[in-house]
This record gives sequence, structure tokens and C-alpha cells, in this order.
Amino acid sequence: MSDIEDIGTGLAEAHGALAVAGLGDMVWGHVSSRDPDGRGVWMKAAGWGFEEVTPERVVLVSPGGEVLAGTGRRHIEYPIHTRTMAARLDIGAVVHSHGEAAATFASLDVPLRALNHAAAPFLEQTDIPRYTDSGDLIRTDDLGDGLARALGDAAGVLIPGHGFVVAGPTIAIAVMRAALLETACRVQLSALAAGGPRRWSDEAELESKRHTVWNPEQYQAGYDYLVRQARSGASARTASFPVQPQETR
Repeated sequence: MSDIEDIGTGLAEAHGALAVAGLGDMVWGHVSSRDPDGRGVWMKAAGWGFEEVTPERVVLVSPGGEVLAGTGRRHIEYPIHTRTMAARLDIGAVVHSHGEAAATFASLDVPLRALNHAAAPFLEQTDIPRYTDSGDLIRTDDLGDGLARALGDAAGVLIPGHGFVVAGPTIAIAVMRAALLETACRVQLSALAAGGPRRWSDEAELESKRHTVWNPEQYQAGYDYLVRQARSGASARTASFPVQPQETR
């Protein structure tokens, strides 16, 4: 396969994995991959749900928002991806989702605690950062830059009133971090509803988990599982549609 076909296949698998993880929101949310030639970011075309993405439904978006390759319209919120990658050269992929547990937890303004393994990647600092400049669409470079500043060098950032963004050096790690953040927030919501939490991993245990529980091999193993689950339902996915959908966030 050509490099473009490889990129399209990888992004189709990534979106399918997110669908399996329960992070779909109809046609909204997106994964991006850094263009290896520095032209911008590859991401799904607007108007498709995670489970509908195929290699043909992927576009290359320039830092200015121009579609350079692929068929379809780009998402309004492309600055989430272009500005985050401009600020962090270590990032190879970005995920934006409206995960319900994460959005609910973000509204509480309480610290994220490591109640299970899932929170460990997000607690190298005292808490996962929040982007609070706006809960609206991230549709301008200024808003994208503000989001990138809030993310800093962390693995993810919550956006109260909106959702979350996570990043990673690879698509597999970024997608897994999205699934893990949603899980961590859901677990803590359950603990809060039960009157807790009262116990969680300390800093030493968190440091150990980041190197043992969530090393690259473990991230990849989890991602491969999600991809296999997505492939098992591939027969329900259609290959193409005659009409291109309109631009969406």
C-alpha cells in the first residue's frame, strides 16, 4: 500500500476502535495523525460517525484549514489538532471526543484520582488539566492555541461543557488514552455517587503504573483488541455514499 493508503487504513481502524470503546457521538469527534511530510494533519472527513470511517473518508488538512488531499469536507474543529501538534512536536496523534463520563466529570471541578489503572497516564501532575477559556467549538487558531497551552505536556485535558482532548506519540496510544480517560472518569463518578472515594494510588504507585501497566506494549495490546472488535462488525459498515455530507464540527 502507498503511504496515503496506510494513513487512511490506520485512521479508519482508530475511529472504529473508538466506536467500540463507546466514545462515538453520532458524526462528531475525531482522531488525527500528523502528516509525515509536515503538510498538516490527516483526519476523518466531516459527517461520518466513528464506525463509518473508511480509508476513503480521510482528508489531509493544512494548518490553515485547506483540504489538500482526500474527498470530503474538513471538520470545523480542525484547530484542535493542527495547533496542538504545532505546540508539541512529540505528538503524533490527537483524539477529541465528547465522552459522556468525561464531560460529566469535568463539570464537577474535582481532582481526578487514580481509583484504578485507567487514571494513571493523566496524573503525572497533581490533576488532569482543564481548558476553561471556552466550552464552545474550538474553531479558531486562538482557541486551539489556548487548548494546547492548557494541555501543556500532559496526556490529556478536560474541557468543561464540551468533552476532552488526549494526545500521544502514536495513534494506538492516543486512542487508548481516550478510552482510559473515559473509564477513569466513569469509575470516579461511581465512587462519588457511593459517597467516596476514600483511597487511591499514591505518587509512587502511579509512577510504577506508568511504566508497567501503561508501557507501549500494553497500550498496543489494548488497542489491538479494540481494532479486532471493530473488525468483527465490519460487515455492517458501508464502503461509500454518493453524496458528501456537509461540514460539521
